[in-house]
Amino acid sequence: MNRILGISAFYHDSAATIIIDGEIIAAAQEERFTRIKHDSNYPYNAVEFVLKFANLKLSEIDAVVFYEKPFLKFERLLETYVAMAPKGFLQFSKAMPTWLREKLFQKNLLLKFLKKHDKNFNSPKKMFFSEHHLSHAASAFFPSPFEEAIILTADGVGEWATTTLAIGNSNKLEIKKEIHFPHSLGLLYSAFTYYTGFKVNSGEYKLMGLAPYGYSKYDNIIEKELIDIKDDGSFRLNQKYFNYTTGMTMINEKFNNLFGQRPRDSKKEKITQFHMDIAASIQKVTEKVIIKLAKAIRKEYGVKNLCLAGGVALNCVANGKLLEEKIFDNIWIQPAAGDAGGSLGAALALWHVELKQKRHISKNDSMKGSYLGNEFTQEQIEHELRSVGAKFITLKYEEVIDKTSEYISNEKAVGWFQGRMEFGPRALGARSIIADPRSEKMQKNLNLKVKYRESFRPFAPSVLREDLSEWFNMNVDSPYMLMVANINSKKKIEMTAEQEKLFGIDKLNVKRSEIPSVTHVDYSARIQTVNKDTNKYYYDLISKFKEKTGCPIVVNTSFNVRGEPIVSTPKEAFNCFMGTELDCLVIGNCILEKNNQDPILKKDYKNKFELD
Repeated sequence: MNRILGISAFYHDSAATIIIDGEIIAAAQEERFTRIKHDSNYPYNAVEFVLKFANLKLSEIDAVVFYEKPFLKFERLLETYVAMAPKGFLQFSKAMPTWLREKLFQKNLLLKFLKKHDKNFNSPKKMFFSEHHLSHAASAFFPSPFEEAIILTADGVGEWATTTLAIGNSNKLEIKKEIHFPHSLGLLYSAFTYYTGFKVNSGEYKLMGLAPYGYSKYDNIIEKELIDIKDDGSFRLNQKYFNYTTGMTMINEKFNNLFGQRPRDSKKEKITQFHMDIAASIQKVTEKVIIKLAKAIRKEYGVKNLCLAGGVALNCVANGKLLEEKIFDNIWIQPAAGDAGGSLGAALALWHVELKQKRHISKNDSMKGSYLGNEFTQEQIEHELRSVGAKFITLKYEEVIDKTSEYISNEKAVGWFQGRMEFGPRALGARSIIADPRSEKMQKNLNLKVKYRESFRPFAPSVLREDLSEWFNMNVDSPYMLMVANINSKKKIEMTAEQEKLFGIDKLNVKRSEIPSVTHVDYSARIQTVNKDTNKYYYDLISKFKEKTGCPIVVNTSFNVRGEPIVSTPKEAFNCFMGTELDCLVIGNCILEKNNQDPILKKDYKNKFELD
């Protein structure tokens, strides 16, 4: 049993992964194929892709493993409804028919879907189910570069668990402690996501990005009324302020009254200083919980390495604070930390924990830079571009690198499409929009004219690993853009007293460093380190840009607009290019300039996708 297909589905961020002999071969989220953000449906297209990439039929797969156990989740829902009755009847009446018809008998449902890939697949004995948080923990530990590690998993909720502590050693993984629903750090953060007018399970990173504009004026209220944090980081939420156990919303009227305002209506109301301060406050509390948990588990178990997974692990600001505290010698974070990564973790848990197969540890990690998705040959790229009427020139490798670096140095925004697509929510230089970080106007231009999103949103720097510490207060690998660190003081431009008094978002117009386009208002940046081993093309491009400008950094944001999944194919890349104010597009060895394209091919992208 060496060929394993892992699947996550039916909640959000459905995905599929194939491992062979414990090696991660391919992984992808369904949203990249359907173009539906956070698609929760059965990942038919993702399964088709990973099978094709591995050159396997489904009937040749030895095991299919699902990332959680439906009966345990059903038990939690039923017990919650019974305990809260008669509250929650409406939610109960809406949820139960689906559970009784489909989800409770998920093995049959999955078998039905699986047969669509291969009519010869007819073996329920090949189907297995992992526990939700075991899948998360396995996804974080087994690909990590550590022989032994503590694994901390935090998210909204799995079956019962919301936060788990596990110990991994070689091919063994054991969950030691759990915090159970309804007490959830992920759901607390999502409650504030909802309160500030962003979409739950989608807009949490916006809340994190908004926090530096505010002051943590409400953290005492949060700790006094909403969450009781113990010395060891364990916690309980005061359920009288929340509605997610029995209602159709995250919070109730008591929550609104506590802070003196109703939830922001994003369609009608602008973000105010109040919302910034609320964001800063919940971010501070979240960081406090994570740091307390980390200190307690390091003291109790004495293990020097930490792995993180679960949706909360995508809070890169908290990750950066954890790094600053130096509680652990080393930290590794699963790049697809949310539910998508559960497909990988479920497969690895079956291979190592259940089948007790030996683990091979890679020097850096075993996710190969997280470039696990689809790729296109030069011939396929040119064929797709011709099919949509694109006008392009084809250059040699060195010429592409030189030309692209020239575009960036001339303040042009470039769509960059190379190699295998990333697995996880971050673009890592394979499906990216890149630009000059030295530009004072680039952050605003990219947000408003390319991404069509809120102006406060920060952008990330991709920096050559060898130049990292010269530009940032950090000297550890961050290949997956999951750590935040401050700009090196030598590169900072201090704000004046007058500038400090500006309304939050107005601070964006103040030049705060030598690389203003990637410097957040608190002098922080979400960093991706780039090395030659995992992405030679991207590394060579940044190196050439450094040669031309002296700056070893480029702006890196995902190749999409707000509400759109990251582009997956050359055709999607061209459509996004023609639907935005991107100046250039570089796909493989093909170079496209906007001015050379037929104006009739221009797309209306502002209203194409549902806003997140």
